[in-house]
Amino acid sequence: MKLTFLGATKTVTGSKYLLENAGAKILVDCGLFQGLKELRLRNWQKLPVDPASIDGVVLTHAHIDHSGYIPLLVKHGFKGKIYCSGATFDLCTILLPDSGYLQEADAERANRYDYSKHKPALPLYTKKDAEKSLKQFEVVNFGKPQNLKGGLTITLSRSGHILGSSFIKISDGQTSVLFSGDLGRPDDPVMNTPARMEGADFLVLESTYGDRLHAAERPLDKIGKIIRDTAARGGTVIIPAFAVGRTQSILYFINELKKARAIPPALPVFLDSPMAIDATHLLNRHKNDHRLSKKLCADVCRVAQYVHTAEDSKALDHVNGMPAVIISASGMATGGRVVHHLKHFIGDVRNTILFTGYQAAGTRGARLVQGEDQIRIHGQMWPVRAQVEELHNTSAHADYREILDWLGQFKNAPRKIFITHGEAEAASSLKRKIEDGLNWNAVVPDYLQQVEL
Repeated sequence: MKLTFLGATKTVTGSKYLLENAGAKILVDCGLFQGLKELRLRNWQKLPVDPASIDGVVLTHAHIDHSGYIPLLVKHGFKGKIYCSGATFDLCTILLPDSGYLQEADAERANRYDYSKHKPALPLYTKKDAEKSLKQFEVVNFGKPQNLKGGLTITLSRSGHILGSSFIKISDGQTSVLFSGDLGRPDDPVMNTPARMEGADFLVLESTYGDRLHAAERPLDKIGKIIRDTAARGGTVIIPAFAVGRTQSILYFINELKKARAIPPALPVFLDSPMAIDATHLLNRHKNDHRLSKKLCADVCRVAQYVHTAEDSKALDHVNGMPAVIISASGMATGGRVVHHLKHFIGDVRNTILFTGYQAAGTRGARLVQGEDQIRIHGQMWPVRAQVEELHNTSAHADYREILDWLGQFKNAPRKIFITHGEAEAASSLKRKIEDGLNWNAVVPDYLQQVEL
């Protein structure tokens, strides 16, 4: 087998790994690059492999940095099947068309207000492109081997990151390689614990938090304090949240806080993301993927008022000056409805902008948590006067200690570990920790690097 790293090398976005065997080409994950301009430009460049030559795609999970390039792959000639778990497919039916819609909307807005260097600005792909790509998906059950071309077999196991997220083990009958995708946490309040894996000959391992430990403070305590303090000064808490995974966790925490009366039970909470609303409803359909009881699942789904239309979303901007919580995508404030809310709320000292997940380098969210006093939105600079907070212990990614503990469950050490999906410093730090703590062979691959397995 030959493995080529087409993304997620020294960055947390653009996950794509090309595995070749016996003339077959399988792409594991197919994500968009996000954040730094030099990375985002890769989305527009010709893919290093002809999409028409790829025999199949296998997805670890539905997040856009792992799935968002699929419509473009299909648009450029990919005809094969896209294999994934049932929940991943259901989420992709939500996320991919939304991604296309947002790109169309961003291009239209850029043309209308003339703030793009491109004349005209064009979307990477459209909602229609995304909907077309969904016809090529095929659901694979957890634990049931699926045969692919080239004598390859894939097996999915639950990774505990989001609904449907999977470890993917691929074997040619002699050699095996395991792709971690995004590794969840053992004590997540919503998701089940990641599956124990016996090991593989080779491992492609994420390192988002490879240089950090999550804070020991309980998320409930900090979220509760931020909401109480903001409400006391008559402000609104804006929570940019990933529509899939993080939003459902935040709703869980808010439900717990209201039950305990740690925040006012009558405090208005708005979920302003049609995509997040749809994803939240999937909790009821995929009960084996999470640990919520039927009643608790229903309570979590009811704790917020759902905002569906653009008109109702715009109306939320008039609540500035009253205690409320608005949860809206995207989680790194790179697009979506939350960007419009930031324009209305970020200049008021009474308000709080609360980031609850990893902020990739170059994103608007990263610049805000780094303390910038003005931020560009839709071609205009906006002063930052609201309080900006960041939670480090609500992440759905394992920290380095949790990664090492998961690796420690392997019965056999991999011959080599390829550390990906992390900024350069995080990946290098995890490499050293694995070498020092487990005495295993680990490397940090470069973009487009090829290795023989």
